[in-house]
Order: sequence, then C-alpha cells, then structure tokens
Amino acid sequence: MGRTCPRSPNGPGVSDHPCGRAAGGGRRHRRREGRTGRAREQSRGPVGGGETGEAAERLAAVRPNAVRTHHVRVLAVLGRQLRSALLILLAVTAGVSYFFGERTGAVIIAGILVLSVALGFVNEYRAEKAAQALHSRVRHTAVVVRDGAAAEVDVTELVPGDVVRLTLGQVVPADLRLLECTAFACDESVLTGESAPADKDPEPVAAGAALAELTSCALMGTVVHGGSATGVVVATGGRAEFGRIALGLGERQPETDFQAGLRRFSMLLLKVAAALTTGIFVINLLLHRPLLDALLFSLAIAVGITPQLLPAVVSTSLATGSRQLARRKVLVKRLVCIEDLGDMDVLVTDKTGTLTEGRIRFEAALDPAGALSDTVLKLGLLATEGDLDQVGGNALDVALWQATGTPPAGHHRLTLLPFDHDRQLGSALVERPDGSRLLVAKGAPEAVLARCGAIPEEAAAVLQEHFAASSRVVAVATRDADGQTSLTAADEYRLRLAGFLVFLDPPKTGAAASLKRLADLGITVKICTGDNALVAQKVCADLGLPPGRALTGRDIEELDDDQLTRVAETTTVFARVSPQDKARVVRALRRRGRDIGFLGDGVNDALALHAADVGLSVDTATDVAKDAADVLLLEKDLGVLADGVAEGRRTFANTIKYVLMGTSSNFGNMFSAAGASLVLSFLPMLPSQILLNNLLYDGGQLTIPTDHVDPEQLRAPSHWDIAFIRRFMLFFGPVSSVFDFLTFAVMIEIFHTGASLFRSGWFVESLATQALVVFAIRTRRVPFYRSRPSRPLLVSAIGVVAVGVALPMSPLAGPLGFRSLPPGLVLALALMVVLYLALIEGAKHVFYTHADARAALPPVRHRTSRHRIQRRAGRFSHPGPL
Repeated sequence: MGRTCPRSPNGPGVSDHPCGRAAGGGRRHRRREGRTGRAREQSRGPVGGGETGEAAERLAAVRPNAVRTHHVRVLAVLGRQLRSALLILLAVTAGVSYFFGERTGAVIIAGILVLSVALGFVNEYRAEKAAQALHSRVRHTAVVVRDGAAAEVDVTELVPGDVVRLTLGQVVPADLRLLECTAFACDESVLTGESAPADKDPEPVAAGAALAELTSCALMGTVVHGGSATGVVVATGGRAEFGRIALGLGERQPETDFQAGLRRFSMLLLKVAAALTTGIFVINLLLHRPLLDALLFSLAIAVGITPQLLPAVVSTSLATGSRQLARRKVLVKRLVCIEDLGDMDVLVTDKTGTLTEGRIRFEAALDPAGALSDTVLKLGLLATEGDLDQVGGNALDVALWQATGTPPAGHHRLTLLPFDHDRQLGSALVERPDGSRLLVAKGAPEAVLARCGAIPEEAAAVLQEHFAASSRVVAVATRDADGQTSLTAADEYRLRLAGFLVFLDPPKTGAAASLKRLADLGITVKICTGDNALVAQKVCADLGLPPGRALTGRDIEELDDDQLTRVAETTTVFARVSPQDKARVVRALRRRGRDIGFLGDGVNDALALHAADVGLSVDTATDVAKDAADVLLLEKDLGVLADGVAEGRRTFANTIKYVLMGTSSNFGNMFSAAGASLVLSFLPMLPSQILLNNLLYDGGQLTIPTDHVDPEQLRAPSHWDIAFIRRFMLFFGPVSSVFDFLTFAVMIEIFHTGASLFRSGWFVESLATQALVVFAIRTRRVPFYRSRPSRPLLVSAIGVVAVGVALPMSPLAGPLGFRSLPPGLVLALALMVVLYLALIEGAKHVFYTHADARAALPPVRHRTSRHRIQRRAGRFSHPGPL
C-alpha cells in the first residue's frame, strides 16, 4: 500500500478534520500506555451509541457511506461503441456519397452501421449490468453499538454519531474520533505514504494538524495494525479524507494482463487493416475507379478486418462467465479477473476452513502433565480478548467462551495487550480477589514456551501427542505482577507454564475429493498455516495430500531468496509462518514461472494476497483480506474454488475462439477482396455488402460464450499468447484466401458471372465459410463426432447461413446489389464450402502438430510483476471504503 496520495484539499499537509482542533475546544483524555484511555467531555458532534431509528434518519440526510458505487451509464456504454475512428470515418464518407448522388448505397451503409452499434451496445450494456449485480453482492460490515448492544451492520449504513468497534485487521470504515484505545495502531500508508504504523491515542490534537498527525483519529481506508479501539463516526463517504482523495483520483482502473492482450491483438489487426486499406485505395485510384467508390470500398475492408464487435463479444463472454461463477458461489471483483482465475496452476492456502471444517471446538484444558485442569481453563478465559456479548471475536476465544461462558469469580482484568502475529500471543493483567496481580499470557505453544523459565519434562510429550492427533493447542503461562499498572510486550518474559487449551477442527467432509479435482485441473496445492507442522502434515495425510517435507517460519528465515525458490517448489506444508513468510513463499513460487493463487481470510494473509497472481478470499474474511483479493468465495471450500477455476478457463477458452475466428476468417476474406480488386474490372463486393457480411457474421458469433469446452482445455491454464495468434492468422488466413481465389475462378471461368452475380455468389460463400468454420476452429477434436457445440452456437451459425442464402432471393436483393443465384451455382458453392471445411480440418491437424512440437521446447516466459496497488485505490469500486 505504500504510496503517497494527495493531501487534504485545504492545503499541503493541513487538515480541517473534526479531530484536528485545539485541545481546549475538544475532549480531554488521559493517556496510559497499554491501558484504556477514556473520554471525559463531549465536544461538538453526536457521540455515543445511537438508536436504530435515529441512524435511519441520519442516513437519509447524509446519504450512504460509499466512496463510489458501480452504476451502469447508458451514455458511457453508447460512447464506447462510437469511439471507433474507422466507423466514424465510414459514416462521414457515406454521408458525403449521399449528397453526391449515391443515396441508396449510403443509406444502406448507414443502416448497417446503426445496427452494428446497436448490437454492440445491447451486449455490452448487459455485461455492465452483470458487473453491477456482482458489486451489489459483495458486502463489508462494521461492529456498531446501537440500541445499547453491539451489532454488525453494512458499512454503507454508517452515519455520523455511530460508535464503531475496531479490531486487528479491519479496514476503518469511516473517519472516526477515538473514544477508547488499547495498544491501538493503524497502517496509514494509503493516505500518508508512511510505511511505519501510526500509534493512536484519544488525546485531541491541535487545530490545523497535518493528516499524518491526526493521532486521535482513525481514518477511512486505513488498516488496524494492532490493538483495538472504539470511536465515533465524524465523516462518511466522500466527506471523509480518503473519500475526497479517491473521488479526486477518478475511476480509471489499471490495465490487467487480459486487457493488455486484447489491446495488443486489436493493434495487430489494426496495423494489417491500415496496410490493406492504404494499398487498396491507391491501387483502385491507379485503376481509375471513382474516388468515392474506392474510398468506401477501402474503408469497408478496414472495418471488415478490424474486430468491431470484439469488445461486445469479450464482454458477453466475461459476463456469461461471471454469472456462471456466481451460481457456483464465486464472485470476481472485475470481469477481467476471470482470466487470472483460470491461469492459476499453484494454489497456496491456509488450512482452517479449507482442509478443515473451520468450526473450532474446545476440547479440554490440561496441565503440563496432560491432566484435566480447571485452573488452566479459568486462566485462559481471563486472557481472551472478548466475551459472549462481543461481536466478531477471535475464533479460538469464541470457542472457549461458547464451551464455558463463565469467567472466574472475583478476578478483575485491568488491561489487555492483544494478540498480534509477530509475538504470536496476547496477555492480560489481572487482579485477584486478594488484591494481588497476575500476568496471564496465552498463544502459540512455541512462542509461549520461549518466554518461560523451567518447563516440565512432560509438556513436550503432551504437545506432540495432541499435535499428532491434528488438534490445535494454545499454551497458557503466568507470572506474578504485583505493583504493575501497565502492560507491554517487554513484560511477557520469565513466565511459568500453566498448561494447554486443546481445540479440535476436524478435516472437512469432501475436502479429499476437492483436492483431487484441483489436481485434475493441473493445480498443485500447498498449505501455508500458522499452526504446528505436525498438525498440518497429519491433516494433509488424512486427506490424501502427500505432506512431504514441512518448512517452518524459522526455516524460511534461514534461507535466502534463491534457496527458498528451489526448496518451495518441492515443499507442501509451510507451518508457523508469519505474514512476511507467506508473502516470501508466494514470491518464491512466482520466480519459478508459476501462476500462483493464494487463498486467505485473515489480516496476516494480506501481504501474500497482494504478492500472488490471483488473490482469493471469502465473503466472511477480514476487511483487509477482502480488499486485497481479486476473487471472493461465498463459501470457503476448495470444491467451490475448483468450480471457479474450471469456469474461468472455460470463459477464457470461449473468448479465444472468437479471436481465432477473427484471424482465420476476417483476415483471409479481406485479403481475398483486396486481391480480387486488382484483377477484376469491378469491385468484388460493394462496401454495403462487406459491412452486411461482417454484421451477420459477428452477430452469429455472439453465442460463442455459451459453447462447450473440451475437457483437455480445462486440464491446464491457457495464457494470452499473441505470438500464437499471429502464427494462427498467418497460417489459416492464406489458406482461406487460396480457397477464395479458387472460388473466384469457378464463378468466372465456369459460370461466367457478371458483377452482381459474382458479388452475390461470393457474399453467400464468404458468409457460409466464416459462419461454419467456427465448428472446426472451436476444437482440436473432430467436430460433431468427438466435440459437440452448444445448441445456441449451432442454431446461430446455421441461421446466419440461411439468411445469407435467402438475401439474394429476397425483395432486398435489388437495393443491396444482389441477384438470385442459379441452382447450379448454389450447388457448386455448397460443394466449395464442404471442401473448404475439409481443407481447414486437414490444415488444423498440420498446424497443431507443429504447435505441439514447438510447445515441447523449453518454455521461455517473460513475466512482469502485476501492480497490486489497484486493490487499495479502486480496483473494485465496492460500496464503502475502497
């Protein structure tokens, strides 16, 4: 997140935020290290937990707490259809020809252009509506005190005056003035550019303080780095500091690899179109053909070869894929992320909730010798970070409270130092009934034992026994703390081991089958967990995933990047890892040329989610994990993820089908038209006929997103490969052109066709070959026999051919410049189409044989790091803080 954003609009480094005012005019607080600071006075603005009815009234007055939401704009979609310079130039030229007497042709061209724009508009508008529906399904919640009780509400419903609770890993949902803090710190780099967490305190700051000096405020979009706090909302939506900056930055999204591939493909065809258009125009002028005819014909050739409906086809394909993914409980934040999902060939995931049920159950409290101990249970309850009436607590603490629910009588917790992932433990300062004080620490056994003095010999055996049984174990230790009034990390030493709390999270039913499905998709699964290595290896073994060697966080720290890159490839389990360790593992795997997906739902997963090629989280994850992810699973299940990967690959495969169709048919037909114009005494096809041909063909291809995909196309990721597409175009384009020239010879030499009959015959043959060749291009198998197309694709292709055959015999034949085809020519053209499809099938076998030989060579992959800053500044404009 470390970037510098613009300062407040009031001036460089100056803030008019409600927290940034003189202490005398605000609230006075008392600051104590590691202790709760409480507000003493009330200043301007509503404070304290409100009523639900009042909140609803305020919401109606101040509008939802949303920086930006995704709305479909009709004019914006229409504008994208009209953005083509070629289309505008053709329309202008048609208008000029209308005023020079070529009225029928000009009107027909204008009508075809309108239909083309309308077709693109309808399909892209539907895709935008699908994206809007996805946005509305992703929710962020905050814990708010209303009606005297804590409850989770959608962040868009927050209003000034709401009292909000903040915990580790949460994205601050609005600008808050802090009321209470416990060792509270926020990562504010998204606003200030400072990488170090900012310590917070309720003490008010002076008026005119810089943004980075608002220590009494938690600002929207920043991340809770440590501790906990309660604050009152003072600004929401676009009135918050982050909201004003985000709105000022605009809504432009960074380009993804998929979009870059589309752009490069379009530029490739545009260069070819420019060369053909210029050459044809010059040659037609040299042949003394009318200027307007030459210009219209050249522009029509350019429009015919450029992928006019490519954005609509791609949008339709991605929107169809997104709807299918949503049905499978997978939400992509941007439609183009579907390709990233299908690219994944290594999945790094945590263990809880993916391989296990994720419903942690408290089993027993044991002393160091393994005997049941009520004392250890009570000490564990004293060191929890919440109680039964608190919403959104730590999963282990919640399980402990749900199993017991009775705090030790007579004990009073004075202060708490919350758990964090660096220390791997949390602690509490407790006052006993007799007035003496006790420090209670609770956390990962390795972290707690490292802070203990003498450790009973039996403790190691007890730990190993429960680790081997795949139980989660938390160690509890104490130290006398008489006279101590505050609590810091420096106090968590010279402890005495009290015992262990044992929890159970059994393997998930169906996880083994999900792992097999991922393996069938060519995805290698690796486990990255904060749990003990033995526990993770036991779970993997139970589910049929060979655990192999395990690397711990300590092992990772001892390896340099090159060593870790070599070792990570053959390691399945990474245990007791820190957030930095997870990110290093992901980066090491990426250096091996793999496409890495990372699945995580905690604050400790955010770094790895940013480092991965595709970040995956769940709808119930922490805010920072959801913001860092590209894809959200509505259910934390590897089977759902496998569905998502398969659908992502299916969507990408269908998109590529249209791209290959554009290269094999458009290029070949337009090259044929260019060549024919050199040897014929007339234009081989009128501009209006070329545009009509293109419109009918593209309209039929809009059903490609519904097509079936061969199983082998799902077994491995497919990547956007411009070099492959170029080879495909240069191979099949000439094949198509050679066949077209053969067709020309048959029509002229055998049937002695004149201009109108030649154009009619070639229009029918060209449209038929373009529409039907999709059945050969769509699969490497034998069409229909071993690979059947979807019914919509079959119907649309046959329908396009039927329209093409019917047009020369319809009342529209005259205005369009067609003539009715004699039966002999129709039969000859049908035979030519069959021969063409057979020729393409044979050419396909030759092409893919050479392609497979090329693929067998050692791959050279030039990968570029993906810029993940988009995840924080509007890659997905969900409601609420970005």
